[in-house]
Amino acid sequence: MKSIKDWCAEHNITEVECLVADMAGIPRGKILPTGKFLDGLDEKSHRLPESVYIQTVTGDFPQDKEIVDPIDIDVILDPDPNTIRPVPWYDEPTAQIICDSHYVDGSEVELSSRQILRRVLALYAERDWKPIVAPELEFFLVKVNADPDYPLEPPIGRSGRPETGRQSFGIDAVNEFDPLFEDVYDYCDAQQIDIDTLNHESGAAQFEINFRHGDPLSLADQVFLFKRTVRQTATRHNVYATFMAKPMQIEPGSSMHIHQSVIDGKTGRNIFINDDGTDGPRLSHFIGGLQKYMPATLALAAPNVNSYRRFTYHEAPINTHWGYDNRTCGLRVPSSPPEARRIENRLAGADVNPYLAFAGTLVAGYLGLIEEIEADQPHKESVYNLPRNLPQHLDDALHAMEKCEPIRKALGERFVEAAVAVKNAEYHTYLTVISSWEREHLLLNV
Repeated sequence: MKSIKDWCAEHNITEVECLVADMAGIPRGKILPTGKFLDGLDEKSHRLPESVYIQTVTGDFPQDKEIVDPIDIDVILDPDPNTIRPVPWYDEPTAQIICDSHYVDGSEVELSSRQILRRVLALYAERDWKPIVAPELEFFLVKVNADPDYPLEPPIGRSGRPETGRQSFGIDAVNEFDPLFEDVYDYCDAQQIDIDTLNHESGAAQFEINFRHGDPLSLADQVFLFKRTVRQTATRHNVYATFMAKPMQIEPGSSMHIHQSVIDGKTGRNIFINDDGTDGPRLSHFIGGLQKYMPATLALAAPNVNSYRRFTYHEAPINTHWGYDNRTCGLRVPSSPPEARRIENRLAGADVNPYLAFAGTLVAGYLGLIEEIEADQPHKESVYNLPRNLPQHLDDALHAMEKCEPIRKALGERFVEAAVAVKNAEYHTYLTVISSWEREHLLLNV
């Protein structure tokens, strides 16, 4: 591709946004005039405090002083030239670029979620394997909500009325918000975000966008930018877009289903199938790894207190059982030609940091492959009535990740400690909040 300097000149860029994803997947970074940005590339002068990677969603930091150096050292930003894109909703020509980061001694920042995904992909590369993913991301459009104590409501569409009933795969229901989605597609096209199908989901003003399959790092970058794009577009149309896992009490939650397969780097063939096109032992091993290790990585697929409310809805997965084309299972093998054999992980919510969600599911599958873990038998009936075998609360999920040695080793000791500390800090902050349910049912009754 062109150099960053040539790209900026060709697009008449006047400002550049340097972006990183924090632990929650929130964009953080700096906005610089183009000249200063380009000068800083040669001088390695673009820096952020290391603590930005462990800022909580409330803007606080863990109390554990061992997680971050007491002097909160700077880390050097490494803009990835493959990620430079325009910011299409600005009037002024502006670029955005996703950054890696390293310490002054040249070592990688192990708290960076993008680096965690790179670390997992390196495990595959050591065995000449290449994982492929295809995410499916759900979200809600809601009325502008200025009061966080007030429940969310569906927005008004072009008809002048909000949705009141289920509109699964409804074409007219999508058309209610055509102007918004036309902008989303235009903005994604300008940013080379490779989205595919749009459909209405079962919730009121709930939608799903599918991404084309590809390299996990590239797809994580695209999901990271897509979530920002949808939120910005919605705001321009006087509504909110939310990727909360369970934003409304009476509506279903929003997921990010992750389709995944693995290609042999030498032959280019799907390692899940035999030469005759039948399912091979590695399909079972990958599923077995997901079954064994997803409970220990669930904190990456369900990273917020609200994430676990999604699992209370009757159509959400509650365990790690698997089956062929069985949507009641947490792990599903869709019907496909042999070369497209894949596993759909249905456990992740839409509220994830995509780098960490991909890292979590891929590392679980990787451990299954190298340990040759056999999956249990596929289920043909509904598994909703079978026992839950996943953590049911955030603190349980954090404890499971903290105690799993193979996951700690694969993801890095310091990252796991930091992730647990950040999410524990968020959880304890949540516990200090008194909800409207408590005031309604306990205030005068207990």
